[in-house]
Amino acid sequence: MVGLRTLQGYLLEEVLAWLLRSSGYRLLTEADDTARPPWKVLEKRKHGLVVRGRGAWHQADTLGEFPYVPPFSLPIRLFAEAKFTSSPVGLAVVRNGHGVVHDLNEGVVTTLSNGAGPRRPRTRYHYSYAIFSTSGFTRDAQEFALAHQISLIDLSLSDFKPLCELVKDAAKSVYDATKSMPPSQRPAVYEIRNYVRRHLLGMHEDPVPSFPSVTRPLDTLVADLQCLSLGLALAFPAAPFVLGLVSDDLQHFFRYAREHPTHTVRVRRSERKVGHPLWSLEPREGRAYKLTFSLPEHVEDWILDQEEGIRSRTRWTARDLLSAITLYWVDDGHTHTFRLHYDPDEFREVSGRPRPPFSDFDEMSHLY
Repeated sequence: MVGLRTLQGYLLEEVLAWLLRSSGYRLLTEADDTARPPWKVLEKRKHGLVVRGRGAWHQADTLGEFPYVPPFSLPIRLFAEAKFTSSPVGLAVVRNGHGVVHDLNEGVVTTLSNGAGPRRPRTRYHYSYAIFSTSGFTRDAQEFALAHQISLIDLSLSDFKPLCELVKDAAKSVYDATKSMPPSQRPAVYEIRNYVRRHLLGMHEDPVPSFPSVTRPLDTLVADLQCLSLGLALAFPAAPFVLGLVSDDLQHFFRYAREHPTHTVRVRRSERKVGHPLWSLEPREGRAYKLTFSLPEHVEDWILDQEEGIRSRTRWTARDLLSAITLYWVDDGHTHTFRLHYDPDEFREVSGRPRPPFSDFDEMSHLY
């Protein structure tokens, strides 16, 4: 029987896939691979979807594909793994993610042939890995992730608390219900996940559990999520990681960005009483939207450990790492591309005042 924490993580992965749909993230199934054996790379097995790498098949519970292709690159497929834990995610989890994508991206066969017919090109993909954690990450996990471009996204921000509570309550109810069943009658994890996908993502995969004590809390989770205003979008800075931008109304951002596909933003950083600093993005002109995110703690430590002053270090982060952020937004089947530019003069104008370090950040977090 699957543990409670593991079940929470599985349900959270399905919820994140639902949240990321606006960024173009589409969950894959075996039906998305139209190649014939032995050339198929997606296959449905007893415990769910698997994807073939150069040396092994890998479990791919939450594997999605984006509809846009970066210039001079390959179509992007992203593993989204969620950890609902009480302690920070450690090195082993990140190392496993790196091992998976390394093996998948090493699949170098570019043409296919059945031995008798002509050879034809084989579709290739670039696989990436993102790990979402409700309790942050250990330092060695962050260092390894940054070195190997594994994206770490912290869900400990207060914005995610209502969502995490919904997942936590649903998982506890499902866990209690299955624990009271005879082992032979308990639904498998993939059946529970398929039920959530059918009702939350509109994906019709079989089988699904038929026990009211199990499906009732899942129905409640789906209904409550659809009433939740929280939005999550992936953003791509000039850095070896992605940003998980969160807002209580992403539609405000979308409406503004459609009218201003390329616009200048203000970047703010503020200390928090609990957790590491909070960063936010707002349009330079007006207050049409506000997006927040957090950087991995090791990135923060690396910045603060430099010999430069605190203001110039933060300016450097915003100028170089956050100078141009790209977002993709899918609406009615059309993919929009938005570019958010940061003007370092804006930051210097604010931080140039004679105040102690961080005090101007704290003040700014209350001004906007």
